[in-house]
Amino acid sequence: MPRNSPLRLLLIAGARPNFMKVAPVLAALRSGRAEKRVETRLVHTGQHYDEGMSKVFFEELELPQPDVHLEVGSGTHSVQTALVLTRLEPVIVEWRPDIVVVVGDVNSTIAGALAAAKLNVRVAHVEAGLRSFDRTMPEEINRLLTDQIAQWLFVTEPSGVENLRREGRPEEAIHLVGNVMIDSLRRFLPAAQKKTVLPRLGLATSSGEARPYVLATLHRPSNVDAPESLEPVLGGLAEAGREAAVVLPVHPRTAERLERFGLGHYFSADWNEHGRGVKLLPPLGYLEFLQLQSRAAAVVTDSGGVQEETTALGVPCFTVRDSTERPITISQGTNTLVGSDMDAMIRGVREALAGRGKRGRVPDLWDGNAAERIAAVLLREG
Repeated sequence: MPRNSPLRLLLIAGARPNFMKVAPVLAALRSGRAEKRVETRLVHTGQHYDEGMSKVFFEELELPQPDVHLEVGSGTHSVQTALVLTRLEPVIVEWRPDIVVVVGDVNSTIAGALAAAKLNVRVAHVEAGLRSFDRTMPEEINRLLTDQIAQWLFVTEPSGVENLRREGRPEEAIHLVGNVMIDSLRRFLPAAQKKTVLPRLGLATSSGEARPYVLATLHRPSNVDAPESLEPVLGGLAEAGREAAVVLPVHPRTAERLERFGLGHYFSADWNEHGRGVKLLPPLGYLEFLQLQSRAAAVVTDSGGVQEETTALGVPCFTVRDSTERPITISQGTNTLVGSDMDAMIRGVREALAGRGKRGRVPDLWDGNAAERIAAVLLREG
């Protein structure tokens, strides 16, 4: 039967990766025929809260200002999760949404799902089913628990469907819709290419073309929380810096560890006489980072989202982890797991710099329309 009132959807986001995922979903729900059939509110939990990790993303992704800001701030996993739970509960009670939509795998994701479930509100999980099978990763626990709570499971790749079936989730709850991260990438790549980050960093030739460089990102606790794990990775980047310029936009977690462990000597203030070396950068906005990814000869990372973005961009990616929850980036895309084997990473970077890096192909349904498919399912079934 047709609904007599608009479908109320409360969307939860809190950390930098969430913003790229929630933006296209919110846009799809607030446009076209959907706009008259739904009411939406956006909650920013404040898990990432500073300008470099939050504010600039709202501006560049054309996200409206959140309707509610929980301002939970930094803290341990338990503290963040508890604060989101306690501060989100009265929001749900007051507004009474029909569905709470959570994205990704961060603390805000599981806390939003739990808060809704305890109030008997249905949950939709965007980016469901991904599994690294490494339960030492806090994100893996968040994924597993959120997917047991959610009534709608929106999946980015076929492995996610298989995982959810194996875990006993009902077939009617599982929807293979594609990747909302790639929705954002496709929409904003033209704007990203107009940025001037390359000449500003000395990574462009006089004619404006990119000269060969490597982009790196590091933030996972397993890589940065102890000097015995962080220093070998930095040594690998330094070795890559003998081959080409290496840029490392530094996550706040990583910046604090670098200072605490006294590892600043791996970086230089400027490129050497051959235009090489390793430079630290402050956190970048979405558009500047996207431009850096798209023009890089290679990317070295421990980020899940970067594995997907480099696959969509056709840029060789070397992941400093022993497992990935996004296996399609390896089987079809440009990703290679190198774990802690920095020799393998350096060999791969050399191949990429020589133009022989892995290119792969863009997976099916990574076409920029995932959010529209999600909106259609929620409108049909909500």
